[in-house]
Amino acid sequence: MKFADFPWPRVPNKEPTPVWVGNGFRVGSEFSEILSYGESESAWSDELTAMHEAEASSSHPIDLASRALAVRSIQELANRLGQLVLDIGCSSGFLIHDLQTRLPTLSVFGADYLVSVVVSAARRNPGIPFVQFDLRKCPLPDKCVDGVTALNVLEHIDDDFTALSEIYRILTPGGIAHVEVPAGPSCFDLYDEVLMHFRRYRLTDLIAMAERIGFEVRSATHLGFLIYPAFRVVKLRNRARYSGLPLTEKQSVVKRHINTTGSSLLMRIALGAELNLGRALRFPFGIRAVVKLSKPKNRNER
Repeated sequence: MKFADFPWPRVPNKEPTPVWVGNGFRVGSEFSEILSYGESESAWSDELTAMHEAEASSSHPIDLASRALAVRSIQELANRLGQLVLDIGCSSGFLIHDLQTRLPTLSVFGADYLVSVVVSAARRNPGIPFVQFDLRKCPLPDKCVDGVTALNVLEHIDDDFTALSEIYRILTPGGIAHVEVPAGPSCFDLYDEVLMHFRRYRLTDLIAMAERIGFEVRSATHLGFLIYPAFRVVKLRNRARYSGLPLTEKQSVVKRHINTTGSSLLMRIALGAELNLGRALRFPFGIRAVVKLSKPKNRNER
């Protein structure tokens, strides 16, 4: 699908229907870099975005592996004509870049829920549409996209069931959703606190929620299986050592941790091996839970 033909929803308090013009949106006589549908309270901030990108940027081993799995899930859509993929929680657009580079037949656009983040992503990725909205009340119309990626999004949303239901609603029948969340509720520590996570997930709970909504689960596994033992030791140590620290000191600890692991050759090798093994194996535990979901082609809508 060409973005000029996409049914972009009307922006609040503006009557004309937006039109994509190649480098932004025309709304009546006005030009806008992005479409914004209203910010609401969220478990993320500009400061957290800046911290994560300054310490981890686009090259942290776990993020590289995470994006590789997302590309692998969405790859089947590249063989269909006119497929449209939305990356929710796009941040600076690293996954969008990977999808465009590796699967150039797809049309990809991005969404996040902070206006400043979306504007920054649009400026870093010219020629790509970006929209801002709260996933709990997504403004996009029913059955409008063929694929959705949501990497480390649901844990930041208080009502994750509604958020995942909205992903189901906007998918076309037969569409694919790739969802990743932090795994292991017992591993919740200062890292999750600093990054404003509401929860960590059991894979079985994520699967059950997806199935209640109506998704078919195509695959379900974990990322970070090979490094999980060391990860769990660090998490338990963090809970014992840092639980009483002020938030600013916890932030400093998290920054150091991200920086240290980002340069770990051992982590890079382990995750690279895991990506290869994961083509044939399902990992029973790990740092992140990952599911590939599909919306059934023949099922009555709720």
